[in-house]
Amino acid sequence: MTTTARLRSTTDRQLEPVAQLSHISKVYGSGDTEVRALDDLSLTVESGDYLAVMGASGSGKSTAMNIIGCLDRPTSGSYLLSGTPVQDLSDDELADLRNRRLGFVFQQFHLLPNMSAMDNVMLPMVYAGLPARQRRERGQEALERVGLGHRLENKPNELSGGQQQRVAIARAIINQPALLLADEPTGALDSHTTQEVLAIFDELHDQGMTVVMVTHEDDVAARAGRIVHFRDGRVAD
Repeated sequence: MTTTARLRSTTDRQLEPVAQLSHISKVYGSGDTEVRALDDLSLTVESGDYLAVMGASGSGKSTAMNIIGCLDRPTSGSYLLSGTPVQDLSDDELADLRNRRLGFVFQQFHLLPNMSAMDNVMLPMVYAGLPARQRRERGQEALERVGLGHRLENKPNELSGGQQQRVAIARAIINQPALLLADEPTGALDSHTTQEVLAIFDELHDQGMTVVMVTHEDDVAARAGRIVHFRDGRVAD
């Protein structure tokens, strides 16, 4: 094996993008009712990126996030998630990949109201089939990581909006995802709580997590290392 080949074999995995969208199109309807939500979109998210996605309503950013998050399939084009060709997977395989490789944080927290913070955080591990003791240990660690180690048994209605979003973040990172996707994660928070939540994203990124965040707020996007603007289903800049 040549020196070049040895270097390539040891570094390819490190250099492989977390998410790579190539010539993605997403079309709804047909004929006169056709809507092209994404139009030949190509976008690469490298390992360790902190990427902010911005754009007007209808620009395609939410559709792109749904495809990156394996919540929707493209009409055409290819998508590699950690080297896996997503478009070739069955629905069950796609669900398993979402649970193992992706974490989601939304504007609305989507916590189950009758379950404690700990139980909400442990849900992805239940689906992954992890044993109860490991779920408990990792759940406590995740909640401590977002500053809620003292609120393990509180239900969502016993927590502030900022604390509920922290629980949602802990749930999103519990399976150590390759990619953390955040869709307007501060949209329902006041300015002070927004800064607290963004500080958690900063810390997670500093610890090596890859983050993609959709936002319409310039000051939120400014926290990212890279900003892309969507227009008419494509990356404008």
